[in-house]
Amino acid sequence: MLNMKKHAIIPIFIPHRGCGHSCVFCNQKAITARTDDVSPEDVRQILDQWLSTMQRLDGPGRGLETIEAAFYGGSFTGLPMEEQAAFLAVAKEYKDRGKIDKIHLSTRPDYIDVPILDQLRAFGVDIIELGVQSFDPDVLTASRRGHTVEDVYRACDLIKSYGFELGIQLMIGLPGDSLEKCVDSARKTVQIGPSLARLYPTVVLEDTELARQYAAGLYQPLTTEEAVAITKEMYRILDRAGITILRVGLKSTDLISETSENSQTRGHSFHPAFRQLVEGELAREDLEDQLQALLGESAAGSALPSGEDCAPVRLTFTSCGESFSNMIGHGGANKKYFAGKYPHLQIRYAVDPSLPRGIYHIQR
Repeated sequence: MLNMKKHAIIPIFIPHRGCGHSCVFCNQKAITARTDDVSPEDVRQILDQWLSTMQRLDGPGRGLETIEAAFYGGSFTGLPMEEQAAFLAVAKEYKDRGKIDKIHLSTRPDYIDVPILDQLRAFGVDIIELGVQSFDPDVLTASRRGHTVEDVYRACDLIKSYGFELGIQLMIGLPGDSLEKCVDSARKTVQIGPSLARLYPTVVLEDTELARQYAAGLYQPLTTEEAVAITKEMYRILDRAGITILRVGLKSTDLISETSENSQTRGHSFHPAFRQLVEGELAREDLEDQLQALLGESAAGSALPSGEDCAPVRLTFTSCGESFSNMIGHGGANKKYFAGKYPHLQIRYAVDPSLPRGIYHIQR
């Protein structure tokens, strides 16, 4: 599991540059909260600004092991080759000077070929993320992705053959989607074997075809509960395969918000703490499985007594500090759940620094 406290990503957003497609869900200006074009000189200024706040592991401050420059917000390899080279030359300069460790970019599966990968390798690119979104052909067609499932497999094979680190982005709740299709996409992702993944529930943004379909009653976004239920199944599949899940849900911005008057989301399709909702439910399920096993042992005669003449049963739920909020649940949801369902138990919540992230234990 990637330790994000020792790993920093410097995001460089290039809104809707390089992409000639108009997917039904896409409004890059809202997603990135940026409208202006970015020049190579802007990249230099962004890197300098972020690096001024960062320190290496052997120095004072945050103690970072790895720093990445990451080009987001568009389909980077859809830019003209000379523009790609101009941006990458700046990033490579900082990498060669030891200021950053990796160069990271995102693009589309159909914008990958041998000449592109040759150039990316020459400029020291390390990580390529593909916006796959779904492995279901009907979902891709209904979403107007403009690429096929075969394009995905071809691009992934090429990227891995060059030795790049591969990331795959999946979306949940696209037109024509279902739990079964989303779970199948997660399983096919595992078969491909990327090292990184992102999971994005579909958010209805203003000025998109999806917003028009929603207004016309032709598309209904998932409720938060439905999105969490599907995403947690995908998350568990990817996590068990050892794939690092970089993000779950879109980042909140002024344009993507539940509360901002400038928000461009529609239909209550965005939640600012979506990752915690998902990871909190996973934590609850893991803890309850352990708790049920303990209670089963008690019924068979082991040491979890209960009854009026018995002392209260005291248990401690533990996690590392980074996972503590997930163990508690968003808004204390897990604490309330266990207190309501198991009133005969006295449960304490504590930090155990020896536990890995996402692992939860019950101590008697």
